[in-house]
Amino acid sequence: MPYVERGAGPLVVFVHGSLCDYRYWQPQLAGLSARYRCVAVSLTHYWPLAGLPSTLPFSWSLHADELAQFLAALDAGPAHVVAHSRGGAVAYQFAVRHPQHVRTLTLADPGGPLSMLGQPGSVLPDTVNPLRARAAQLVERGELEAGLQLFVDSVSRVGSWAKSTPAFRAMALDNALTLPLQFQDPLPAYTRESAWSLRCRTMLIDGEKSPELFRRNVAMLEGWLPDVRRHTIRGASHGMNLAHPSAFNRHIDEFIRDGE
Repeated sequence: MPYVERGAGPLVVFVHGSLCDYRYWQPQLAGLSARYRCVAVSLTHYWPLAGLPSTLPFSWSLHADELAQFLAALDAGPAHVVAHSRGGAVAYQFAVRHPQHVRTLTLADPGGPLSMLGQPGSVLPDTVNPLRARAAQLVERGELEAGLQLFVDSVSRVGSWAKSTPAFRAMALDNALTLPLQFQDPLPAYTRESAWSLRCRTMLIDGEKSPELFRRNVAMLEGWLPDVRRHTIRGASHGMNLAHPSAFNRHIDEFIRDGE
C-alpha cells in the first residue's frame, strides 16, 4: 500500500476519505512530525495507483482489512489512527475488526449511515443518495469537473469546489474515477453494538459548519462510544484539517499526550 512517512516517535496513521489519498494529510505531517512518526496511506484504487488495473475489488471491507495488513507489515505496534470522512467509516470498521492494531482512534466528520432503533435499515438524509448518484454519473460520462463540484459541494458547503486550492483539485481529479466505484459500494451503518465494542480511547471531531450528515454521526457516536471525547472546530466545514490545521493538530496532539 503506498504511503508517506515523516518524523519519529509514537506512530500516528492517517486514513483519507473520498477523492483523496495520502497527500490530503500534508498539513498534519508538517505540523505533527516533530513529535510523532506520522504515516499517511493511500488505500487501494487511489492515487498513485489510481486507474491502474487491479484484481482487487473497490471495497470498504477490503480497505479496513488492508489497514490491518499494513500495520502488521510495518511491525511498529498499535497505532494512533486518524481518519476523515469515508476514511472515518473505514477506520471505524478496521478498529472493530482488528482492535489489536489500534491504540487510539480519531474520527473527523465520519461518513456513512446510522442504524437507529425503531427505523428500518440504515438512515441517510433523503437527498444524499440521489445527489451522489448524479455526481457518479457525471464522472462516468467524463464530466469530471461537474461531477466533482457536485460531490464536494454536497459534503462541505456550496462553493467549496470553486474555492478549493489547486493542490486539492489536482488530487480530486487524480481520484475522480473512484467516485462511481464508491457509489456501488455503500458504507455499512454505525450501530450502538459495534460502537460499544470499541475499547480504545476515541476522539470525534466535527466542523461547526459541517453538513448535518456528519454532525449527526458525531453526536450519535458520542453517545454510544464507551471512552470518547468530542471537539468542534469553530468556523470549519468538512475539510477542517486543511482549513484549520493548527486547531486540528492541537486536538490530535493533546488527545495522544493525555493518554501517555
